[in-house]
Amino acid sequence: MSNVVKASDGYAINWAGILSNANPWHFGEHVVATVVGRDAGGTEVVRMDQPLDAVPPGGSLAFTGQATTARKPAKVTIEYRPAQWRPAARIASAFKQFPVSRAQTLRQKDGSYLITGYVDNPYQLSASSLVVNALLRDKAGKLLGGGSTFVDDVKAGSPPRFILTVEGLPSGTTVARTDITARTWGSTGRPFEDLALGGAVPMHTTKPTTEPFAVDRGSRAMSEHKQ
Repeated sequence: MSNVVKASDGYAINWAGILSNANPWHFGEHVVATVVGRDAGGTEVVRMDQPLDAVPPGGSLAFTGQATTARKPAKVTIEYRPAQWRPAARIASAFKQFPVSRAQTLRQKDGSYLITGYVDNPYQLSASSLVVNALLRDKAGKLLGGGSTFVDDVKAGSPPRFILTVEGLPSGTTVARTDITARTWGSTGRPFEDLALGGAVPMHTTKPTTEPFAVDRGSRAMSEHKQ
């Protein structure tokens, strides 16, 4: 989706989208989105190439962007250059999402939206830098706009706070839901792959306090079933 709003130096075009990778075994790398705005007569008034981050196997990529132009575009299109496919070193389930917690979406007096929250790291290794994307939707789930920011040195168990502002939404816009995602950034999947190869943080870090069963009930049940 895209929005065009009047700005002090012309017009601002804000866009947001989601790029999905249905391939369960390969990273989609070096993807570039081309945003083109044309006036009512079909004349191109703005063009921008936006390099996108790598899309993980079986995953998706939320992205946002902005450009300015002196002349108002009547139509904005977003197209993609084909991705370069590289086999991943791990299966898709090894690339875990970065948990986002305590998220808040607050409407400001000027019509913009302030989004805050915390992003955690599910991996053993620290993430040197992550990009956080927020996509705003209405009651019907329609994408209205979005914004992004960065957080650095993200360690497991020490989630840093992020703050970002989304501007340029049409007047009268009512936001009902905010989808927030965090990911590694860069045109290749190497940073994400390195985290996955380092292993995830164990879900359980304390030892059981009860005594083990004298007889393995699972094995016993299987033996009785066979008999």
